[in-house]
Amino acid sequence: YSNFDIQARIYLKDKLKSLGAKVHTDFAGNVIAFYEGNKQNLKPISFGSHIDAVPNGGHYDGQVGVIASIEVLETIISKNIKLDHPLEMIIFSNEEGALLGSRALAGKINEGTLMVKTVSGYTNGEGVNRIGGDSNKIFEVKRAQGDIHAFLEMHIEQGNKLYKNNIDIGIVEGIVGLRWWDVNIYGFANHAGTTPMNFRKDPMMGAARIITELREIVLKQPGAVGTVGRLETTPASINSIPGQVFFTVDTRHPNEETLAQINLDLKNLVNSVCSEEGLENEFKNIWEAPTLNFHEECISKVRNAAESLGYSHRDIVSGAGHDACQVNRVAPTGMIFIPCENGLSHDEAENTTPEQVAAGADVLLHVVLASACN
Repeated sequence: YSNFDIQARIYLKDKLKSLGAKVHTDFAGNVIAFYEGNKQNLKPISFGSHIDAVPNGGHYDGQVGVIASIEVLETIISKNIKLDHPLEMIIFSNEEGALLGSRALAGKINEGTLMVKTVSGYTNGEGVNRIGGDSNKIFEVKRAQGDIHAFLEMHIEQGNKLYKNNIDIGIVEGIVGLRWWDVNIYGFANHAGTTPMNFRKDPMMGAARIITELREIVLKQPGAVGTVGRLETTPASINSIPGQVFFTVDTRHPNEETLAQINLDLKNLVNSVCSEEGLENEFKNIWEAPTLNFHEECISKVRNAAESLGYSHRDIVSGAGHDACQVNRVAPTGMIFIPCENGLSHDEAENTTPEQVAAGADVLLHVVLASACN
């Protein structure tokens, strides 16, 4: 929603128009480039990603998928390749802040979504209007099952699995499930210097035990991750025992039953520690997303393309959400990962090579061609 976002969209729309595609911005702020197919009754093969970034983010997360998608579209148009299905290249709006454009396409936003204020300083509704959408008509962009024949997204890996093993292509099978928790631990605030240790009800000591033992719970389950991203004390004073400690927990795993067990173990841990320390707690689930599996045919086409082009590859489960996750609700979907140096993303230092980008774009092109010909 920033001025830079607006400038980038103008530049990319001009680029897409110069290729001969029909370009417009939908009511959700998604930039869409359309290329006609030979058969008018067929639904489009859609592909794309996003160009927005987290604060202090890098130049590849999302953007590399957009550039590769433009390259695919330019190759097909410039070589006058005739396809049965039409093509639809999409640059989604506000992926990092809300997955807004792709959620709107999947029909998974509401009025409350538009009121959320983003780090840009604008609400989603205001931001959509700034980039050429229309928040009053945004719900009209919802697609129904069958409106898209297939969707594909290329993205840098987020986790050092391809880079460290010198593998060209990640074939994304699905996305891990996740749970977010708000945890409040209540004790008794008192003076740090005058309160004997054995008379304290210190929620920080309870929180420290929980956070340390959470790591052990997670390490028992291969493929699991757990993160405490926020920690706050009240009062936040160097010479006071806090009366309350608040922290967040993010847990993820590709198996839904295992994820449920991790979170049950976490809840039991919180109750057990608080009982032993003489503390009270509130343990609240604030967000959850189930594990997600991409479409088998899309996965197979990515694998076949990588193999036919001679690229090394491996199956992979993404630990993060993407626009593809939302589109998967209404269309068969697949994803292609390419290596990123040391698996780094959401950081200014994220990096990948031209050769690695070219390999991903090559696979994307061949999957699009295979999908667009009946």
